[in-house]
Amino acid sequence: MSDYKIIFSGPVGAGKTTAIQSISDILPVTTDEQASDMTRKLKNGTTVAMDYGLIKLPGTERIHLYGTPGQERFDFMWEILSNGGIGLVLLINNQRPDPFGDLHFFLNAFQAFIKQGKVVIGVTQMDQAEMPRIEDYHLQLENSGVKIPVFDIDARIRKDVSILLEALLYSLDPGLED
Repeated sequence: MSDYKIIFSGPVGAGKTTAIQSISDILPVTTDEQASDMTRKLKNGTTVAMDYGLIKLPGTERIHLYGTPGQERFDFMWEILSNGGIGLVLLINNQRPDPFGDLHFFLNAFQAFIKQGKVVIGVTQMDQAEMPRIEDYHLQLENSGVKIPVFDIDARIRKDVSILLEALLYSLDPGLED
């Protein structure tokens, strides 16, 4: 049996829990609690430890999906959850006040992990905030000297999340077939 681990991270409200729920083959495990700080202005509940889902591949292969808390005060969980992971799905909420700041913050926070694996970026809420555009994200990354696949996604749509995972897996092993 082959087991792989992929991490979902990003700021509060980026869609990590929703993305895992939309793609998981099992009922995901969540650790949502009532928000008690400024997060309460964004949503009622927030992840405090992790989210967990599973994708069953043909044969005995499985992909374990772990979602990190988005709040920086739970950053100790980021390293714990990343241990043994093969790649990172970074979700960025385009509606937040400084999505590029969020992008760079999380790329920096996961820098050591990204060096060992790969990363793909999904930008959510682009239908709610048209700016910045997806091209602006590519330019931000290019100006930072990195090439990372970036997609406009809706975390509620299984196909969108699937595209992120496929891009991540292809970047890990370009010889993969459909």
